[in-house]
Amino acid sequence: MTTPDYAAYIASLPRVLAGAAVLLRDGAGRVLLVEPNYRAGWALPGGTIESDQGETPRQAARRETLEEIGLDVEPGALLAVDWVPGVGRPPIAAYVYDGGVLTGEQLARIRIQEAELLSWRLVEREELPGHLLGQLGDRVLSALAALDAGTGAVELENGLPPR
Repeated sequence: MTTPDYAAYIASLPRVLAGAAVLLRDGAGRVLLVEPNYRAGWALPGGTIESDQGETPRQAARRETLEEIGLDVEPGALLAVDWVPGVGRPPIAAYVYDGGVLTGEQLARIRIQEAELLSWRLVEREELPGHLLGQLGDRVLSALAALDAGTGAVELENGLPPR
């Protein structure tokens, strides 16, 4: 049972938003990006973690990928956790998981969620900063670097390792 004092204490704590995404590639190493219809720029398949419903970051990454592109991809290793302070919103903790390399058959099965997305595409690594705005581009490049190095997950602040 929750006491009124404990409930008031919990209500007084700071809030943090959380999101999770999957980093998917093709056999040539290009990264799969989706184009949202509600903001500028591109993104990885992913979205908000429904923590109030008991969802974990890993579960959210899988659910959002299925919802957004129609592929049920089991997230692999955690590649990055990014702390992104906000203006006019709580900070965001963003998780990026390795989604692996998609086969040609999987790529052919992609169906975008038309309520939120305009399109999808495969993008060469050097072209990612032109598609991913702000810290998102840095986050994806940092996650790719962690994947290449095989060093495990990296801690990020605004897409970059903390100083």
